[in-house]
Amino acid sequence: MDYRRYLNPVVLAKIGGLELRARLIVEGFFTGIHHSPHRGLSVEFADHRVYSQGDDLRHIDWKVYGKTDKYYIKEYEQETNLNVMLVVDCSESMNYRSHDDLMTKHDYATSAAAAIAYLTLQQQDSVGLALFDEHLSHFHRPSNNATQWRTLVHELAGKTGPAKTSIGRVLAELAERLQHRLLIVLISDLFDSPDAILKGLKQLRYRRHEVIVWNILDPAELTLPFTGPTMFEGLESSGKLLTDPRSIRARYVEEVEHFQSQLRMGCGHMLVDYALFDTSAGLEGMLSGYLSTRSARLRQRSSRIYGGG
Repeated sequence: MDYRRYLNPVVLAKIGGLELRARLIVEGFFTGIHHSPHRGLSVEFADHRVYSQGDDLRHIDWKVYGKTDKYYIKEYEQETNLNVMLVVDCSESMNYRSHDDLMTKHDYATSAAAAIAYLTLQQQDSVGLALFDEHLSHFHRPSNNATQWRTLVHELAGKTGPAKTSIGRVLAELAERLQHRLLIVLISDLFDSPDAILKGLKQLRYRRHEVIVWNILDPAELTLPFTGPTMFEGLESSGKLLTDPRSIRARYVEEVEHFQSQLRMGCGHMLVDYALFDTSAGLEGMLSGYLSTRSARLRQRSSRIYGGG
């Protein structure tokens, strides 16, 4: 049955545009560079990670211990398929778009999620989706069946809601629902306290999930480019504020950079990938650059640990 017959034409147009953007991004150059980051203990050596209490002592790399005096576990690529869970922010603040930008943060985030879903399914791996604001609002477990792509795109084509962001609470809820190890990609503007976000990420890492965080921000949120007295209206019930941006710009930018630094450092300590995505930058180039950088970083980390450097 063609579900499209029952949908509003505006929704149909959004779904069609989302499908097209995702296909163009992926078919441009992603196919062929996919490298499964899901680690197990089975076939080909992939990387090391720091020993955690409860790990099987048989998998400690004693050569590395001899060089570093630290315990590391050898990890190997699994024969089983990769399972990806896309976790996408649909709170009110994601609807923001500055005057010169082409897409809202939500458009950018859902296009990125759709592209990764398409790439994953093209590789015969499994992908799921969780949408959230203050709570998880939609949840689809990873699958690679024939209808999964359309199901996820249909969900991603929905609108943002009026609710605030509550990432810490959502990640704790997600950690309780996910029973098997996954690669989790969190896509959000991260409008929550760094402590709450890092606490939620820690719960996911404790359950052995691999986590990637994509911080989606509009360029105006990064630089505060406005001139003259401006009325700012909060998108998540934070009220209105009349001020001259020129008088607060330097301090504002400093606070934004401090916020990102806290997240980047906290994620780094947990071996969670953190990346900033500026919505004024082409999504195709941003995704390509990120995947290339991540792949190189994983290889360097493995080489540095094993070489004792």
